[in-house]
Amino acid sequence: MPTGTTDQGVHPSEAPGVAREPLVLNNRSFSWITERICGIVENRQPLGWWFLFIPSAILAGCLIFTLVYLVSTGVGIWGMNHPVAWGWDIVNFVFWIGIGHAGTLISAILFLTRQKWRTSVNRASEAMTLFAVMCAGIFPGFHVGRFWMVWFLAPVPNSNAIWQNFKSPLLWDVFAVSTYFTVSVIFWYIGLIPDLATLRDRARTKFRKLAYGFFALGWRGGNRQWQHYEMAYLLLAALSTPLVLSVHSVVSFDFATSVVPGWHTTIFPPYFVAGAIFGGFAMVLTLMLPCRLIYGLQDLITMKHIDNMAKIILLTGTIVGYAYIMELFISYYSANKYETDAFHLRILSGPYTWAYYCMFFCNVIAPQVFWFEKARKNLWIVFIIANFVNAGMWFERFVIIPTSVSVDFLPGQWGLYSPTWVEKLMFAGSFGLFMSLFLIFLRFLPVIAIAEVKGVLPQADPHYHDWKKLREGRRSK
Repeated sequence: MPTGTTDQGVHPSEAPGVAREPLVLNNRSFSWITERICGIVENRQPLGWWFLFIPSAILAGCLIFTLVYLVSTGVGIWGMNHPVAWGWDIVNFVFWIGIGHAGTLISAILFLTRQKWRTSVNRASEAMTLFAVMCAGIFPGFHVGRFWMVWFLAPVPNSNAIWQNFKSPLLWDVFAVSTYFTVSVIFWYIGLIPDLATLRDRARTKFRKLAYGFFALGWRGGNRQWQHYEMAYLLLAALSTPLVLSVHSVVSFDFATSVVPGWHTTIFPPYFVAGAIFGGFAMVLTLMLPCRLIYGLQDLITMKHIDNMAKIILLTGTIVGYAYIMELFISYYSANKYETDAFHLRILSGPYTWAYYCMFFCNVIAPQVFWFEKARKNLWIVFIIANFVNAGMWFERFVIIPTSVSVDFLPGQWGLYSPTWVEKLMFAGSFGLFMSLFLIFLRFLPVIAIAEVKGVLPQADPHYHDWKKLREGRRSK
């Protein structure tokens, strides 16, 4: 019996219980995959791309306008007050950092665990990570007021002898997020190199050939190059894996290390990490389902990919629901009057109760429909639930940040927070920037990893031809 087949003479990808649905439909050839994915970059963009890009570019322009207005006027145009010094700016920062988590999870952790279904969605999720972190960095950068002084956060010698407070979790954010972004960029770029060489060899104009050739770093696809590539990719995946846990844990320390009621809890690090993976996968589905429709990628982004991501959303959503309930239990079990008061004002009778119930419905109740296979196979249901999760994760950050600091230790220091039009337009503009960057990525770079998708096809198995002959012989009998 040839290696790579089961004892029944069936290829492992077709064995019962191994993979009920292939990762690439209709037994597509290597050349078809290359033509299909490269065609997205080489051909004119469909009308759907323009319908998405033009509004996104307009919103991105609104973001630039609000940032110029903010710098010229001051952060007083935001709705922050005493005691709510952190408003939508930090809410949006934590939201976007969470969105960026699924990219590293799909690319690094699923690669290390040899999950082949990651191959059709890992490239887009990695790009999503980079763009989400870019959007996240805008808000704390401008929150300081004089954003041109942000470079003082870096521990470099300066003439003013100003050194950072390394005990501050806010400074930990700087190191954690910058490290995460740097490693993610390198990981994303290394994975792109073989596909950039493919685009270089197919380029029809001299400029495109020079541009793709420059970034392909002289890739020729030799055996030695593949060995170095696979080793570098493996090492970067191993380096990226702890970052998934560390980055959002560090972000949670901004709150957990304080003494503010509603923040001072040890459940925040795992709670934030599970929520980030939860929201990140929802954003991957939000992006890839329209992309699948616009470019006709049904054979490459199959229902197996969507089903697996829906299951992960169900799992992490259940973990997040457990964290919500434990947070309520901790506030009561601690017998801390301030924690109990914060709980009552947040959940039962406070002005932000509506936000808490929106959060709980979107993040805990709505994903429960994924217990049913028919719901996971219905693309409209999957897309709607994914957007519910996106909204719910934003409400979660809103519930954590402004509602906790609005109820201080003394009733005389209580105050309500409401965002101004500048904050609302900045948030909408960050979505415009994120979508614009992602659509530009679709336009100029392959959205699916060509080499990796080919690697999971049966044709890539060294014993594929032996298996094929054996199967055809059994059929003839």
